[in-house]
Amino acid sequence: MARVKMFLSGLVLAAAMAGPQHAMAEPVQVRTDYKVSLVGFPVASANFITQVDGTSYSITGDLRSSAFSDLFSKVRGNANVSGKVTGDKLEASKFLVDYTSDKKKHRTEITFRNGDVHSTVNEPEPKDRGSDWVPLLEGDLRKVLDPLSGLVFPAGSAVCPRSLPIFDGEARATLHLTPKSIRPFSTKGFKGDAIVCSVRFEPNSGYRKNSSGIRYLRELKGAEVWFAKNDAVGLYAPVYAKVPTKIGKVIVAATKFGG
Repeated sequence: MARVKMFLSGLVLAAAMAGPQHAMAEPVQVRTDYKVSLVGFPVASANFITQVDGTSYSITGDLRSSAFSDLFSKVRGNANVSGKVTGDKLEASKFLVDYTSDKKKHRTEITFRNGDVHSTVNEPEPKDRGSDWVPLLEGDLRKVLDPLSGLVFPAGSAVCPRSLPIFDGEARATLHLTPKSIRPFSTKGFKGDAIVCSVRFEPNSGYRKNSSGIRYLRELKGAEVWFAKNDAVGLYAPVYAKVPTKIGKVIVAATKFGG
């Protein structure tokens, strides 16, 4: 289920990008908070600080499992991504995720140049590939998005329909967003309408053909992400996500958005 965790983490952490898209005279910082629940039980929380300086952005944040979830698996991690705002997307220059699951440490660092992957470091290094491995091709690492800021869009650009080419340090996948509806949403710092998009996961390369996690994500139905616009800063960011899993529905909800 590693890819399922990656997919969920991307939805949670991308929501941290509620920062300005326009050039500002001074750096601006925004704090955002989120909670994750599984069939109604709290399983994780996330807190982020986003700083925007002109057309440059950076995010630092942490994600940790709840006391309830710690009974099964204790997770602590932090993320950092930086880059620039360009056109209809946020383009990362450096992406870093460092986390511990129980006592196992994991680290992924990706550097980008003009949207292309320049280098990738995974610690520990990936295990030997089996015969069912779908390898990455050179073209798979061109014009891709990181799994955090790839889900945030400048105002004036289409939220959905849209297809997002995501690279997480190992796998290359495409998230297809399709318009579904407009729904009211309110939380601390925000009250208004949200754009609801259904999500379809398409694996491209860097995965095992026989992976149960990949198969589950490919066949997943009913997943959706809600995007809200912060009028003051002119950015659409996720405020709510619903993802069915084999053991119940995962809900990611913003407890603070702007304000």
